[in-house]
Amino acid sequence: MKILQITNKIPYPPADGGAIAVLNLAKGLAMYGHEITMLAMNTSKHYFDPALLPAEITNLIRIETIAVDNHLSFIGSVRNFIFSKLPYTASRFLSREFSRKLSGLLLSGKFDIVQAEGLYMGQYFPEIKENSDALIALRIHNIEHEIWARVADGENNLLKKWYLMNLTKRIRLFKSAILNRYDLLIPITQRDADVYNNLGNSKPICVTPAGINIAELPAISVPSEKNTLFHIGAMDWAPNQEGLRWFFDNVWRNILTVLPDLRFHLAGRNAPAWLLTYFSKQPNVIWHGEVDDAYRFMNSYSLMVVPLLSGSGMRVKIIEGMALGKTIVTTETGAEGIDVTTGENILIAGDAQDFSSAVIRAMTDDQFFDQLGRNARVFVTNNYDNQKITAKLADFYKQSMSSH
Repeated sequence: MKILQITNKIPYPPADGGAIAVLNLAKGLAMYGHEITMLAMNTSKHYFDPALLPAEITNLIRIETIAVDNHLSFIGSVRNFIFSKLPYTASRFLSREFSRKLSGLLLSGKFDIVQAEGLYMGQYFPEIKENSDALIALRIHNIEHEIWARVADGENNLLKKWYLMNLTKRIRLFKSAILNRYDLLIPITQRDADVYNNLGNSKPICVTPAGINIAELPAISVPSEKNTLFHIGAMDWAPNQEGLRWFFDNVWRNILTVLPDLRFHLAGRNAPAWLLTYFSKQPNVIWHGEVDDAYRFMNSYSLMVVPLLSGSGMRVKIIEGMALGKTIVTTETGAEGIDVTTGENILIAGDAQDFSSAVIRAMTDDQFFDQLGRNARVFVTNNYDNQKITAKLADFYKQSMSSH
């Protein structure tokens, strides 16, 4: 098959869940012998020099990029609010240059499938239909309006809360406008599939989680620093900011009263200045910034914490951590979309007290801690092997083409 992926950022380096989900699926399909072309926005927010893409990727996937200025601005948000019905989060990925490049690719090559990565790529469905008879597959990475609704619920500033509620409404309307304008729906979780079906989806579905290349994983290793917690994630993502502030305001000091020597290692990209100032005021916290090797960072420390209160879709970093045999404490929102079992392969906390108790138990019961990590590795191996996931999707595409 000839597959064209369109995405709103270059999925390299694979430093966040979205990039990992896009890149691993593309690599998996290419390794099965399918011809993969990727058209990616090279945004001002996540710019990467295409010349630095490693040969192991460019030998598998043809990657074309278009520069897109998508920086956040107050003036831009006001102009969007007054003069457009699009959500601001969508309008930032509307580009004439990208549209022209997409049309040119479609006219120059006969693709079987165009796989749109994420809700906002739905803005380009008209160009695809005008210039190609390929099947359009919309890959849903999360339920976007849920993210902003949950962020709005936790916002105390009334003006910001009102704006976020309006943004949530616009995203819902945008989602309704593109519903069923694709041919195939590719949600990352079954829960996301159920949400779209309840909204009125009538197209065939293939649930396709973000997979892990099991064969490339390092062996489970003993952390070089045992008495430690860690968190890694995109620090410009509102749910990560919100969750970490909740953790430090409500959980961290309770843990330190029992385990005063515990250290918390934080890593991530694009942390704003105000967040760095906030981190600097927390006791026993070490900030690493963006790290070159996420797996090495994760393997260096003991317990992974993912204190999410909002967000949607699937937390790929949790899957990566489990694949490395890490013991993980998260919230119900953090574990959403992953069929884990608390106390067996992960620890899920319902509130701040539960979170504190879970961390303290894991850090003081070595046998329990080690068993959770081993079970986590088995769980990911059985359920999130990228080879199995991409093979299933390829079969779904072939069957869809035959019936079409």
